[in-house]
Amino acid sequence: MSPLESPARVGAQSPATTTPTTTATATPPRAIMLVSYAAFILAGWTGLFVPSLIRGLEADFARSDAEFGLVYLVSALLFAAGALSSGLASGLVGRRVVNAAAALLIATGMALEVVAPTWPVFVVGAGLTGAGCGAIVSVGSSIVMDLAASGSGSKLSLLHLFYSVGALVAPVAIGVLVSLGTGWRPIAAATGLAALALAQPLSRAGAVPPRPRPAVPSSSAAPSSSTEPDARTPNALRLALAALGIAIACYVAAESGVSSWLVGFLADEPLTAATLALSLFWAGIAAGRVTASRIADRFDPIRFTASCTTAGGLAILIAVAFASGPLRIGLFLAAGFAFGPVYPMIMSVAGSLFPHRAAAVAGIVTSTGVVGSISYPPLVGLVAGVVGLGAGMVGAALLILTSGGTVVVAGRLARGHGSPKRNTTRTGERGRR
Repeated sequence: MSPLESPARVGAQSPATTTPTTTATATPPRAIMLVSYAAFILAGWTGLFVPSLIRGLEADFARSDAEFGLVYLVSALLFAAGALSSGLASGLVGRRVVNAAAALLIATGMALEVVAPTWPVFVVGAGLTGAGCGAIVSVGSSIVMDLAASGSGSKLSLLHLFYSVGALVAPVAIGVLVSLGTGWRPIAAATGLAALALAQPLSRAGAVPPRPRPAVPSSSAAPSSSTEPDARTPNALRLALAALGIAIACYVAAESGVSSWLVGFLADEPLTAATLALSLFWAGIAAGRVTASRIADRFDPIRFTASCTTAGGLAILIAVAFASGPLRIGLFLAAGFAFGPVYPMIMSVAGSLFPHRAAAVAGIVTSTGVVGSISYPPLVGLVAGVVGLGAGMVGAALLILTSGGTVVVAGRLARGHGSPKRNTTRTGERGRR
């Protein structure tokens, strides 16, 4: 039996499955959301920790840019491992254990970085931190899928907004602290302590039980003159999920490609302007997720996601081909705004295909997305000496456009089972919570 299939999906639900969330845990849903927001801020902060400190770290460990590429690779691989294993482990030991373990992994990784006497110890610490972040993103997304019941596109957009907040604040805050004379090790220690403080609240948040959302309409809901659509349904859904995995990998590749190389691409601008452009790109992502959290459920999720990817790709292409100075920086802000809703919307569409398996789906999709961060930024670095970083930005634009196209393909594959549609029961569902 596939990890995405369970008797609950094809048979009657047990009473325990339909028990309201509030009776299964004493933690109010609002408190669970607040803890999840804090965890995503931490994940976003740790994701930009090493890039923000790379100059000081290179000096301390006497390492080159290429050697720091190893840190990014190890972190990305273990992020994927943490995301995938957390989805599977949640079904075995529960999300309470997995959530707490994720926070402890981040704390342990940061502690190793603080005391690291040699380069290999630092790399191990960075890897453990990446694994913890992957688990937090995967489990946190699945918890929100189960809490939201309906309208998960808006809730997931709001959740991932806080990842963007952490990623936006980290370069600025760390830069200010370093300029004031603070060493990078005390900053790492403070980050580890923050993760340690979140371990117990995250454990309580993980007590939310799997809860089926309103089922996606299927051919079993009404008599059909043919059994052929039913026979195709499982394979169609698996193919749709695979397509969404490709879509999220393309999105992550585009986002990480811009984040990793935007400052280098703007080499003709002052350093302050180039770093401002990177901060504005992430500010745009944050603003896009705020907007999506308010309006996403009013639209068809496939069309909404495809529209965002199209706008983001066009903004980058125009910035590379025609713009310069403040206009170019503004276009990267606009690209970030369009990028913002894409990741949580893809996650929401994937969750709607397997509403009873949110933890497994979140783990699979999150870990698949890491393929983009592992492959594309190093590739841009390898070819930059030949074709320039502008080609890397064009590649990012093509990747985000591909992401949108693949989401459309996934929607068509799922259509025989009932494609994800705009939520029309949000008000009633909110009234029951």
